[in-house]
Amino acid sequence: MSRAVDLYARPSADFDARVAHAEAVLLHAASAHPHRTVLTTSLGAEDMVVTDLIARHGLPIVLATLDTGKLHAETLALARRVEDHYGLRIERWQPDEVAVVRFVTRHGERAMYDSVELRKACCALRKLEPLARTLAGRSAWVTGLRREQSDQRAEVPFSTIDDQGRAKFNPLADWSWGDVWHYIALHRVPYNELHDRHFPSIGCEPCTRAVTLGEDFRAGRWWWEQESAKECGLHVSQLPTEAHA
Repeated sequence: MSRAVDLYARPSADFDARVAHAEAVLLHAASAHPHRTVLTTSLGAEDMVVTDLIARHGLPIVLATLDTGKLHAETLALARRVEDHYGLRIERWQPDEVAVVRFVTRHGERAMYDSVELRKACCALRKLEPLARTLAGRSAWVTGLRREQSDQRAEVPFSTIDDQGRAKFNPLADWSWGDVWHYIALHRVPYNELHDRHFPSIGCEPCTRAVTLGEDFRAGRWWWEQESAKECGLHVSQLPTEAHA
């Protein structure tokens, strides 16, 4: 058994109830927005659990990922493995090539290290703009967000409405890291090999490192920045949210 599973697979006492509730959230998303719902997957452990639930129940939810041009080779390889494993296609959404060339020419390949503003501009270019195109024409989206992931996500609701009026579903909101890995072990879910190398949260290669014992879950993301800056903007809303069970 892999190291990540050995280290982390510790289910909560109410694990079965959490799985049942996550399934109910996904079933509601699919029935309320048939063929107009997309899972925006980073191919991290949480998103792999959601992918497995979608495949297991044959739900009409599209899988899509943002191929930023800076992903780890292991992440790109996992996308191909997932398609083979589940027989499902993953849409790949890439940033505008001309805009990327213009940005890199002006600021360099390592601009993300120069300032928070440039790092966020890079995220906007490589993630936010492609995400907008991913969501265009869709009425709902699904994520693997969990409350335990960071202080900024401590009140993630199971469902809400985003800034564009779309329904947003977070079926794993109340799951622990141990729940995620217990599910992966139980159902032999494919996952990113970087998790075995102590990468709990995986983003673009220049902005992600392994964490050490005792470090925060997202300590390996943008580690040179202050904690309050550690979001790329994909899940930052300007609207108040209301949790729904």
